Amino acid sequence: MEIISDIKAMQNRCLAARDSGQTISFVPTMGFLHEGHLSLLREGRKRGDLLVLSIFVNPTQFGQGEDLDLYPRDFERDEAMARECGVDLLFYPEAEAIYPPGYATYVAVEGPLTTTLEGVCRPTHFRGVTTVVTKLFTIVMPHIALFGRKDFQQLAVITRMTTDLNLPVEIVGMPIIREQDGLAMSSRNVYLSKDVRQQALVLNSTLRQAAEMAQNGESDVEKILTMAGSRLANEADLKIDYVKICNAQSLEEVDTINHESVMLLAVSVGKTRLIDNGNLIS
Repeated sequence: MEIISDIKAMQNRCLAARDSGQTISFVPTMGFLHEGHLSLLREGRKRGDLLVLSIFVNPTQFGQGEDLDLYPRDFERDEAMARECGVDLLFYPEAEAIYPPGYATYVAVEGPLTTTLEGVCRPTHFRGVTTVVTKLFTIVMPHIALFGRKDFQQLAVITRMTTDLNLPVEIVGMPIIREQDGLAMSSRNVYLSKDVRQQALVLNSTLRQAAEMAQNGESDVEKILTMAGSRLANEADLKIDYVKICNAQSLEEVDTINHESVMLLAVSVGKTRLIDNGNLIS
């Protein structure tokens, strides 16, 4: 496995791979890898001749007062896990390389994909995400890029951006990977104390109950949202940011459940903010 920090060196290495006819699969991450990331890498290994992983804690997707400085980092651990998954190239740039002095160019997807849900709570977040992903795509030049569905809205935004900008990259969304207790895997789970983690399990159990109601014929969104709000509110250390049922393509809120309906929720459990989602009718 090669580890490259220099942008030009990374571009040259990927250009050479493309010129030789290799297919590049790419998994962009902020590091502190977990089984969710590893599932993307394993799938990327199957789909590409050259598997590229990036580790970059992107400052532009963190808002004021968020956990940029505290975000968990362990490069040696990540490097070992990447090797085990068969990563060929590990791109590990410094922030000053991605955003040099005088940097002034950003990519923004407009409309409900970015102004709802996370866009309300974190208004500058997606501009940071789409900007860094666009830059990484121009550096790595992948044929395929893999993202987890836990960040459902992020996946929708990146898919829209890639389509709108005619970027020659196939975006692959991968299933949520959960801990044995049902908690969606996240680098931020390391923040959770034992007691708070137990309360966080209500996210998945709420999603499962909502899906059960929908699959048993309940089509009234308000009834399902009332159930969800009540369950979440019962946890002492949990603060609801949002619980919504939306169309999976547009992310616009819906009144009636159908096969395109997805429940998305975000909560703060203690000091840790978690998101989760699930389709209501499989």
